[in-house]
Formats: sequence, C-alpha cells, structure tokens
Amino acid sequence: METAYFAAGCFWGVEDAFRNVKGVSSVRSGYAGGHTANPSYDEVCSGTTGHAETVEVTYDAEQVSYDDLLRVFFTIHDPSQKNRQGPDIGEQYRSAVFYTTEEQRSAAERVAGEVEAGNGPRRVNGPVQTQIESAETFYPAEGYHQRYFEKHGFSNAPAVPEHLRV
Repeated sequence: METAYFAAGCFWGVEDAFRNVKGVSSVRSGYAGGHTANPSYDEVCSGTTGHAETVEVTYDAEQVSYDDLLRVFFTIHDPSQKNRQGPDIGEQYRSAVFYTTEEQRSAAERVAGEVEAGNGPRRVNGPVQTQIESAETFYPAEGYHQRYFEKHGFSNAPAVPEHLRV
C-alpha cells in the first residue's frame, strides 16, 4: 500500500471522491502544510496555522496508479484558483499536492504541466496555482469530519472519471 496527500478546498468532497476510486483502500481528512503542531479545525479555519485541508489517500498501486490519482485530483477541483475553491476562501483551501517521494514530485509537476498546457483531465482558466510541496506531517481531522458526505447523504462520486470509479 502507498500513500498520497492532496489538498483541493474543503476536504469533505475531496475525501468522498477519492473513496470512490478503484484501488483506494482508505481516505482520511486532515491538515498538512502548516507550522502548528496538532491543529484543530477552528485553528486551521482561522488561517493562522498555515495548514491546508488535506486528504490522506491509501491505495494499492497495482490497482490504481499515482498518475490516475493525480488526474482525479485535477478533475475534482479548479487548480487555477489561488487559496480558494468555490465559496471557501483562504490559504487553508489552497490546491496542493504533498509528495512523499521524488517520483511523486515529478509526476505531480508533469501532470500539473499537462493541465496548464490544456492536455490534462480538465480545462483551466489561467495558470495552475497548485502548490507541490514535500509532505511533512499530516494531522487527522476531528472525527466528525471523517466520512462527512457519507454521514450526511451527499456524494461526489460523479466527479471521478468513470473508468476509475468503484
């Protein structure tokens, strides 16, 4: 099993989308990319911790490739938005890939370049703003954030390309 970290706005829909990808065994909502140890949701929302709402994706690389996960990531949000997604505004809602290996870094840069050039999984209106950063520490979010869409009867599965859906 391998792990990937993605930030694409509010983590609820991002978590749900990745839960609907073949080969993904688990997804946790949490926080990454900041400077405060073990932040709470309220602290992250205050914009003072530097964290982004992030999902931790555990997957079987024999069933789904990291490139496929990147394509899902770039499909389910607008990577041309800086520090926002839809009505959610602030650094905590930034677009980011937190890589754990040099291979992940290289793949993220390549796919982001494809998206910016118009050859990726979606068209964007401007330069890709996705930050590509080394994964340091991931802090799981509070329990009520886990499986939020599932608990409240929502689904983001249609955002996942059909050939990758569970």
